[in-house]
Amino acid sequence: MHELMKRIEKLEYHQRLMAEMMPGNGFPFYRLIIRNGLSEREVKEFFQTCDRLSMKFEKQKAEGFVYNTPLFKEFEEGLHAKLKVHEVVDSCLVQNIYPALMVQLQKSL
Repeated sequence: MHELMKRIEKLEYHQRLMAEMMPGNGFPFYRLIIRNGLSEREVKEFFQTCDRLSMKFEKQKAEGFVYNTPLFKEFEEGLHAKLKVHEVVDSCLVQNIYPALMVQLQKSL
């Protein structure tokens, strides 16, 4: 069992190294996920949060609501503890993940 754990730790380490080898402008959000060791479930939760907040943002925009702070706070509170808000927003913008939402969130950084 000890040998198996050593092999898993080595694979995780190699995976982090490979993420760092990716070009600086390629898939920064995925690199962030790998570097912070998030699980598939945790990433799905992130996307569910973004889906919900994107719908909320569109509704607020249609109603003429212009303050981003409550939306930003909700995003920040729903973010995994291992992730930093500015890194997530910046990497999502580069990778074109929820661009309209991320542009709005970026205004609150």
